[in-house]
Amino acid sequence: MSDTPERSRWIERFPVFQDRPWLGVVATLVLAAVAFAVREGVDPWMPAGFPYVTFFPAIIVTSFLFGARLGAVSAVICGFLAWYFFLAPRYSFAVDRGVTVALGFYLFVVVTDLVLVHWMQSGNRRLAAEREANRVLAETRELLFRELQHRVSNNLQVAAALLTVQTRQLADPDARAALSEASRRLELIGRISRQLYDTSGAAQMLVPFLDELCRSVIDASGRTDVGVAVTGDPAIRIEPDAAIPTALIVAESVANAIEHGFARDRAGKIEVRVLRDTATGELVVNVEDDGHGLPDDFDGGAPASLGLRIATMLAKSRGGRFDLARAAGTRATLTLPGT
Repeated sequence: MSDTPERSRWIERFPVFQDRPWLGVVATLVLAAVAFAVREGVDPWMPAGFPYVTFFPAIIVTSFLFGARLGAVSAVICGFLAWYFFLAPRYSFAVDRGVTVALGFYLFVVVTDLVLVHWMQSGNRRLAAEREANRVLAETRELLFRELQHRVSNNLQVAAALLTVQTRQLADPDARAALSEASRRLELIGRISRQLYDTSGAAQMLVPFLDELCRSVIDASGRTDVGVAVTGDPAIRIEPDAAIPTALIVAESVANAIEHGFARDRAGKIEVRVLRDTATGELVVNVEDDGHGLPDDFDGGAPASLGLRIATMLAKSRGGRFDLARAAGTRATLTLPGT
């Protein structure tokens, strides 16, 4: 993992000692003294014409560590030290043509360094402020998203509860069944919306997503004698816009297996397999039970169940298909185009 973000944040801490300026002043004087001592120490070996060689680094380091103001202070101190001790004629502040050129060159380099360091630190401050603003914005967005998700789920549960209350007031068994089915689907959509919570909108890992979903459907049915196992490639992911119809189709298949395959209190197991067709790239989800199986007069082309018709419609809306076939019990297969 790259350490670039940490290094960037480290750089953004400069200039330091903003709350204790006296420390910056002391450090500036120390750096200037060190630069002078080094220049004085190497003077016997230095050729003529390098009076500022050790002072430039001191000015740059001071500006970088403590800001452009103290950098300017360091530049003034170092400039006078170099002028007095290392510009000919030495040990004086005499001004002639050579001194004027040397001081002009020194002034140009120092001003350029100070401006560049100041621009860099100003950019760092703006970057840090923008990062903090983005962090606050992200936290606010997440809080709003959580609240929205919570309200949507609660509203779906309230709608499901209202349908349940209305169901009890109906005498027509068909109407009661229709409202009960609608209530169940609203509750299921509420659970799915909670599972899909992700502020980043990133693709979901499909196997754990379906595992939690299938267990929720079985728990909601009240059956403790029906087991479920979800297997497949854990690397397979699904985008949020395809996750809801996929979840509804799988949940409908599991609910049908419980209602019909394991009717009359028959115990059994449901296996959900997630795979990617290597030849076509299609995503295939198989829901297979070991229950009673399909009736002999079942017509896969025109299913009578509303749930199966909805599953077929949802699969087609995603450019895929939904099929039922006989197996050890019943196998429902959802096929979606590869992405």
